Amino acid sequence: MNRTDSGSDARTLDDGGPPTVPEGIPVLDESTTLPPNDPPELLIITGMSGAGRSRTAAALEDLDWYVVDNLPPRLLATMARMMSPGEGGVHRLAAVVDVRSRTFFAELIDVLDQLRAQGTEYRIVFLDAADSELVRRYESVRRPHPLQGDGRLLDGIAEERAMLTHLRRRADVLIDTTDLSVHDLARKVRDVVAGSGTDQRLRLTLVSFGFKYGLPLDADHVVDVRFLANPYWVNELRHLTGQDEAVSDYVLGQDGATAFADHYVDTLAPVLDGYVNELKPFVTIAVGCTGGKHRSVAMAEAFAQRLRDRGHSVRTLHRDMGRE
Repeated sequence: MNRTDSGSDARTLDDGGPPTVPEGIPVLDESTTLPPNDPPELLIITGMSGAGRSRTAAALEDLDWYVVDNLPPRLLATMARMMSPGEGGVHRLAAVVDVRSRTFFAELIDVLDQLRAQGTEYRIVFLDAADSELVRRYESVRRPHPLQGDGRLLDGIAEERAMLTHLRRRADVLIDTTDLSVHDLARKVRDVVAGSGTDQRLRLTLVSFGFKYGLPLDADHVVDVRFLANPYWVNELRHLTGQDEAVSDYVLGQDGATAFADHYVDTLAPVLDGYVNELKPFVTIAVGCTGGKHRSVAMAEAFAQRLRDRGHSVRTLHRDMGRE
């Protein structure tokens, strides 16, 4: 994990048991979901340093939440007032609040009480992990714990646990990240914390290009359509592009062209499902011919339409069209 957070009240380097969970706090497992809130939503991400706060924040950003990291608690009320349910407003705000705010952190409990008193609803997600895992993570990145000072790493962890005791008890959800990879944690955030209604569609980009100008550097898949006859050698088509109906009909009317488009999109289906499961929301498919004007453009548009028909969000980009 990158800079993460974690915490557990019962597990240390000498104790192999799982972190204990205060009574009444749900622990996320495969069947747990947070009840959805009506917008606007305020989510407070906190917990032990090293347990996954930063990764949680990044996952929420990917889900179009507005995320503020290392926010002084007294500014929570100000940020909450900025939220609005209207189009273009901030209606899903996640604030990462932790001991890095130093003396300001002591104000958090009072601020939370004030928020609730003024009618601002929020949910607290507490990230936790075993002490042994926290030590391993800190040693792997060779960074000091924020409360370590001149003492041992375990001293800083113990002090942080003591500071977070009351907040941990108030958490709406506790996530134990001890055995989670960064992808597992992001998946839990997407599927559980952000709610089952979160838009999980892929964002596909179909890029046509010419091989003579080089491959697109960001392509996840590259398709070569130079096996099709080139409209460039047809005088009445040479000045047109693959976006023109005459060229598209010429390209897709060739033997095997339509079948190729159909079969390729069929072949992509399990791959795209896998990208969703692996939290890769943006995918680029590059379709190339010699110059990037005729065949690749027509075939990229054909792929795009078939993918849209299957419910995917697709845009087309014709990198080299007009370059000749």
